[in-house]
Amino acid sequence: MHDNTQISTLAFNDMRLLGRLAFQGLGLKQQAAEQVSAVLVLADLFGLTTHGLSRIESYGERLELGGISASAEPVVETLAPAIARVEGRNAVGPLVGMTALEAGMKLARQFGIGLVLARGSNHFGPVSPYSYIAAEQGFASIIGSNATTTIAPSGGSDARLGNSPLGFGVPNPDGNHFMLDMAMSVVARAKIRNALTRQELIPDNWATDAKGKPTTDPRAALDGFLLPIGGHKGYGLALVVDLLAGLLSNAAYLTHVKSWVDAPQEPQNLGHFFILIDTERLGSPAWLKERMIDFAAILHQSPAIDLASPVIVPGEIELKKKQRYMQEGVPVDAATKRVLDHYASRVA
Repeated sequence: MHDNTQISTLAFNDMRLLGRLAFQGLGLKQQAAEQVSAVLVLADLFGLTTHGLSRIESYGERLELGGISASAEPVVETLAPAIARVEGRNAVGPLVGMTALEAGMKLARQFGIGLVLARGSNHFGPVSPYSYIAAEQGFASIIGSNATTTIAPSGGSDARLGNSPLGFGVPNPDGNHFMLDMAMSVVARAKIRNALTRQELIPDNWATDAKGKPTTDPRAALDGFLLPIGGHKGYGLALVVDLLAGLLSNAAYLTHVKSWVDAPQEPQNLGHFFILIDTERLGSPAWLKERMIDFAAILHQSPAIDLASPVIVPGEIELKKKQRYMQEGVPVDAATKRVLDHYASRVA
């Protein structure tokens, strides 16, 4: 048990390579494995370790069982001048995500804006790697995905909707991009699991028990449902994400989404949406940089209540971590490293 928490560091390029080899070991072609590794390693660089290369465990299990197709190549279909759909063909989620992102940037470069809807996908990692890649090329973005059901509808007593992530990105040509990446629940299930491990109570606004009643007991909460941010407002927002990512993309939605935990061998048919805006159509990079720096400065100049916690703009923490990890190496826990090495060892 103790071994799982041992952390070592890997140089960025070694981490990318190990990720690529591990996914090749699971049957992906080199280029596909490279894209999947790129997304997940960016998550690790941002400190989002629960959504980084540690996902090799769940992705790997499903690839081995045939629940995710290792050989699938997503296909892009143009529906209108600035709208495309990606048929994911049950490929690994980050491969579908990168296919959709690249299609969206291509459309936005041509028309100023691009909308891409993806279906036939799986868990695609966190949103921020995609908004970062877009921002680095001058694109603002709105990106979302639906997910396995873990949230009860407002007033309901069983899980009918997913903890769907939604993210926004606005580029700053100096590299200090705005990146907001949020799920629809007050906290992730991982936080409740951690409280259970530490035998701590949880706040009563995190989750409900199996009967839909708010609880402070983490064990009861894990048997129950996550509560959405802002009550009925978060519920409504989670539904909007599912309407765009699931219903309009012709993917599964709400309870039609298969659980990767309960049915790892079955396709999930998750959906995603990517909206890309080419900021160069709005003004020069110098114009945008000046406004973005001023925007952040206005917020930073608000006197902090606690001097140890100054006001920050979404994306700052992640980008600072990325800078540090690029120099010092990327943290990876022993359990994840073992799984990566195991799959990578299959590649001759």
